[in-house]
Amino acid sequence: MNRRGDGYNKRRPWNLGVVAIGLVFLIVSSCSKQALYAPPDLFYYFASYKVGKSPTTVTTTDVNQDGLTDLLTTNIGSNTLSILLGNGDGTFREQVQLNVCKEPRSLALGLFNRDAYPDVALACSGGDEVSVLLGRVDGKFEEGPRYPVHRTPIAIASADLNGDHAPDLVVALRNDKIKVFLGTGTGDFTPGAQYEYGDTPTSIALADLNGDGMIDLAVTNGGPMSNAVSIWAGNGDGTFRLPTDYRTDKRPLGVSFADFNNDRIHDLLVINGEKDSFTTFLGNGNGTFQPGHDSGADAGPNFGLARDFNGDHRIDVAIVNLQSSDLSILFGRGDGTFEYPPRNYGTKPGPFALATFRVTTKEEEEPGLVTADNGNGSVSIFLHRGLKAAPAHAADRQ
Repeated sequence: MNRRGDGYNKRRPWNLGVVAIGLVFLIVSSCSKQALYAPPDLFYYFASYKVGKSPTTVTTTDVNQDGLTDLLTTNIGSNTLSILLGNGDGTFREQVQLNVCKEPRSLALGLFNRDAYPDVALACSGGDEVSVLLGRVDGKFEEGPRYPVHRTPIAIASADLNGDHAPDLVVALRNDKIKVFLGTGTGDFTPGAQYEYGDTPTSIALADLNGDGMIDLAVTNGGPMSNAVSIWAGNGDGTFRLPTDYRTDKRPLGVSFADFNNDRIHDLLVINGEKDSFTTFLGNGNGTFQPGHDSGADAGPNFGLARDFNGDHRIDVAIVNLQSSDLSILFGRGDGTFEYPPRNYGTKPGPFALATFRVTTKEEEEPGLVTADNGNGSVSIFLHRGLKAAPAHAADRQ
């Protein structure tokens, strides 16, 4: 009896310990499962529309001033510009395709001749030139002036750099140069300053980053010797001061602006072509930025934009991924970081660029997304699940 009791008492603490450990494991396991983030499913594929061969950009504007969103694509494989007039409900009319310059790679919009119709400036990478197209009342464009550059213009942006109320142009050239063209307000431009800096610029963006009322410049340098975003402070006369570099992840391809932490200061979003990542830089308000924070995307991110997609007043990020052929939505935490995993949506082959637009019905207004499908010669529309849009016509679906 005593031996049985002694033996039983010796084993009992060990058994209780096993039970306790098991309970802790179950609790931790249960909490871990509950803590897994499930991103909201806000968008759905709606329709695709044919454009020219190998589109590299998609831009939203109102080309005919009817109050509805239209689409423009640069088609590097067919040397064309596609115009798709919108119906206001997420559907678009069949493209009008214009022959333009050789290998149009990038596009900038502006009112270059000060009428009501948007004009276009094209970075023509195959023709080593900038080509200007002037908007018309019918939603088409007429050929404007052309300006040679040396060499291989890869990106272009427009803003008023010198305060004369006429849009100017900044062009990134593949041979490590940045070229400025000053607008006259008549649709013509005069050559301005040129800078040689960095390593293989891949994208540019313009904004007043330090609050002095003068436009500043951000440039991503995608070459192996740099892997940085360069910030050039503007002088207000069409020239820039020597830049400050901020290290990114490998091969940065695109830069844009957002306010990730709701402090009303410009932050940076940089898309990295290697290591499947993007980098956010929080701004200090004086044109400088805090060290970057890297976040994961899907395979081969190529282009991104920042918007509040779920209405929580925190900026989210949408990214198109070339290698995985999908669209990733990452939801912001309000501090420049993001919930993980993202919500991914399959796209047509080779999504290369992305834009957002507003779709209006009788009941509500919701954001839509459009991708430029480089491998499919199309654009694809993704609508918000809160939106009740009319179905696309069968002839419009590709």
